[in-house]
Amino acid sequence: MKFDDLDKKMRVFETAHDTCVLPEMYIVARIDGRNFTRLTKELHDFEKPFDIRFRDYMVETVKHLMNCGFRVTYGYTESDEISLLLDVQENAFGRKHRKLNSLLAGEASAKFSLQLGAVAAFDCRICELPNPALVTDYFRWRNEDAHRNALNAHCYWLLRKTGLSPADATNRISRISIAAKNELLFSNGINFNNLPSWQKRGLGMYWRDGVKEGFNPVTNNTVQVTRRELHVEYELPMKEAYSDFITDRLTEAGSKNQ
Repeated sequence: MKFDDLDKKMRVFETAHDTCVLPEMYIVARIDGRNFTRLTKELHDFEKPFDIRFRDYMVETVKHLMNCGFRVTYGYTESDEISLLLDVQENAFGRKHRKLNSLLAGEASAKFSLQLGAVAAFDCRICELPNPALVTDYFRWRNEDAHRNALNAHCYWLLRKTGLSPADATNRISRISIAAKNELLFSNGINFNNLPSWQKRGLGMYWRDGVKEGFNPVTNNTVQVTRRELHVEYELPMKEAYSDFITDRLTEAGSKNQ
């Protein structure tokens, strides 16, 4: 059989289940660390419940994903997960699910592993959202999830440090209210409201215009140059203010597409 005939025959099996994101649908890629609980608790000496070194690895991974060939409007990370909002007009790889999932997971895994100096893996899933309101709801959901997880994590590790086993600490947290969790921390010298925002709300990254000083060799003068730069927001707003923040990111992206 000639190669061209064999290639045509076998390609069918590779592409038979290809699906694509429909035009004008918003694409959010959610990228999660695989087995990161073991990686952070057993294999590497990260501070509990939050570690600045780990946070910075995640920030650099998001930056890499926003510079690796896809048009990304907004990047968000909390704990070991990343959410990327792609430009609504992004058409890379024909918007194929398998390409988006495999490439973004692969890029994240490679970048994080290089920083860690050991193997780390991420998976990826694609959310197709038909309107800006659902995009806003998605990021509100992850923002609120970060807050809930941060409260539980601080309580869990506080209880572990008092001698409780992992199972007992988890069981106790599951049986008490949010108010009781806050009181547990406060009674042990931790005011949850005063903890760093990045622990409680995650971090956001988006493109904005920045002014930098440059040099014009023709006029031999110093000039102000406007350049697009990636901004990391360590103090994200909460609740409705965060919804407005996401709406602003969508509005800015829409204006650049006009």
